[in-house]
Amino acid sequence: MTCLFCRIVTGDEPAHVVLDEPDVVGFLDVRPVFEGHVLLVPRRHVDTLTDLPDELVEPLFTTTRRVAAGVRDELGAQGTFVAMNNTVSQSVPHLHVHVVPRTKGDGLRGFFWPRTRYADDAAATAMAARLRAALDDAGAPPPSG
Repeated sequence: MTCLFCRIVTGDEPAHVVLDEPDVVGFLDVRPVFEGHVLLVPRRHVDTLTDLPDELVEPLFTTTRRVAAGVRDELGAQGTFVAMNNTVSQSVPHLHVHVVPRTKGDGLRGFFWPRTRYADDAAATAMAARLRAALDDAGAPPPSG
């Protein structure tokens, strides 16, 4: 298996997992824009958004909405930046959604993403545990409609 994110999904590659659900896995970005930057991927390998099967649209985006709220609330952010690249600037060719905590005046401007790293593995482990607990506590959102 050559896809890095597929190896993370199967547990063959280490990652700081914050969410593990039947259709979607979430883990910390190893080079976050800000601490708490989560990547959400479909468990099934899909290259880009245009390749996403209809049956995965709802679980991916419902999960994205829940993680965006969880990251915002748990980290005391004012909001989140949610984005995905398709082919161009897509560093791993497996569809992934970035959920980045944002606060006014945080220095992020436009599409320039200054990347950083966690201080050490313990810091990333603690952040993943914090977000995992917050997402577990939040549970699934109520059904719409």
